Amino acid sequence: MDQNLPIEAAQRGSRQAQAVLLRELQEPWYRMCLGLLGDPEKARDATQETGLRFLKQLARFRGDSKLMTWSMGIAINVVRESRRSSKKAITDDGQIADGRPAPGDSPEQSASGREQRDLLRTILAELPERQREAVTLRFFEELSVEETAKAMNCAEGTIKATIHQALKSLKTRLTTRRPA
Repeated sequence: MDQNLPIEAAQRGSRQAQAVLLRELQEPWYRMCLGLLGDPEKARDATQETGLRFLKQLARFRGDSKLMTWSMGIAINVVRESRRSSKKAITDDGQIADGRPAPGDSPEQSASGREQRDLLRTILAELPERQREAVTLRFFEELSVEETAKAMNCAEGTIKATIHQALKSLKTRLTTRRPA
């Protein structure tokens, strides 16, 4: 995200500045919500709720972390509340990535990529909630360990241990499910 975005103007109530921030943050929020909820409709709802809470809480942003990190914390809370209210985690219909083939991929490469994403999505859905959140923020949203810890409101050491456990579990599950 561009560091020159009008955060202060948005905090003072500038609708134009708030719109700029929402446009910049909406896609990362949606990707994370989709990765954690697995349902595009629920992810859109969670993204919209995140935007509303973001605007409501923006005046309290002090700049101790990046705006992206701070706002991902809001999105995680929305996702957690959504899960509690629906009592449902990632479904088989969910996607981690947008599912579009890379430019120039052959049909075989596209099919193989879809199969790999589906397998990863299935295995990721089997992880405990905190591990899924940490992996999604750290690797899919490319936040640093420090940023992931701030977004999840825990210590960096906790994030490192959580990611280590998650990667170990993912590796074990991938090797046992990979076709020979």
